[in-house]
Amino acid sequence: MRTMVNEEILKKVRKIQIKTNRLADNLLAGMYASAFKGVGIEFSEVRQYLPGDEIRSIDWNVTARMGQPYVKEFEEEREQTILLLVDASSSFRFGTVNQLKNELTAEICALLAFSAIENNDKVGLVIFTDQIEKHIPPRKGRRHVLRVIRELLYFKPTHYRTDISGVLEYINKVTHRSTICFLISDFIDSGYEKAFQIASKRHDLIPVTITDPKEEELPSVGLINLKDAETGEEILIDSSNQKVREEYKRRFFEMVEFRKKVFASAGVSSIDLRTDRDYVDVLMKFFKARKNWMQ
Repeated sequence: MRTMVNEEILKKVRKIQIKTNRLADNLLAGMYASAFKGVGIEFSEVRQYLPGDEIRSIDWNVTARMGQPYVKEFEEEREQTILLLVDASSSFRFGTVNQLKNELTAEICALLAFSAIENNDKVGLVIFTDQIEKHIPPRKGRRHVLRVIRELLYFKPTHYRTDISGVLEYINKVTHRSTICFLISDFIDSGYEKAFQIASKRHDLIPVTITDPKEEELPSVGLINLKDAETGEEILIDSSNQKVREEYKRRFFEMVEFRKKVFASAGVSSIDLRTDRDYVDVLMKFFKARKNWMQ
């Protein structure tokens, strides 16, 4: 039985690897490099002065020794650290169309991770619920990325609710350098405004929202028993009642508006993905927009 399970895991990991690795190589690797600049400028070399060079770049010590002007050259320090902060609460193990939200998340993370290592960046993973469930420190290499994918597909959390403030406070404590943080969640939570503001100032924080179409509207199918995946609370409602459906929809979009205000207040751009739509175009548009903003 264990061998069969391991074979199934490897099969799914391999499938995601083939799909996302190809996308990373062909579509996103170049955009990724343009969208995420290096963390600073470091000295590269000294060369002879050429007409048009900045006078301020002249290395006067070398110039004095050589008897002719020399200038310092600098280059971007390319290496970055990418942290994938992934929601593993019960509401994230849901999906009614092509795949579950957590399965889509595994693909997105794989694509981002393969794009990162193509550019010699490190990738780390933090899986959270209302607790920090798993922390894999940033490393380079394909073997490391495959481990990240395996964890995302088959990790079994011990808690069920969501605490976005908690994961952001944790990252601020354990990460001392500015880091690119992809926060991937359905953001079914509240009260995380302050933690989000603080984290967005210390890190390059990019919220990735994943939703399913059935979360937006309640179908008219009569009496149904709704269960909150995170709290376990159950309630019987009449979905054929228009007012009930309108209230359900109102609450959903109230939550959407809340997170939009949090993101806007922090000055960050979000990536909005759905289980019933292709994610490639959405990611490409995000990278293009970010590239233009960085220039």
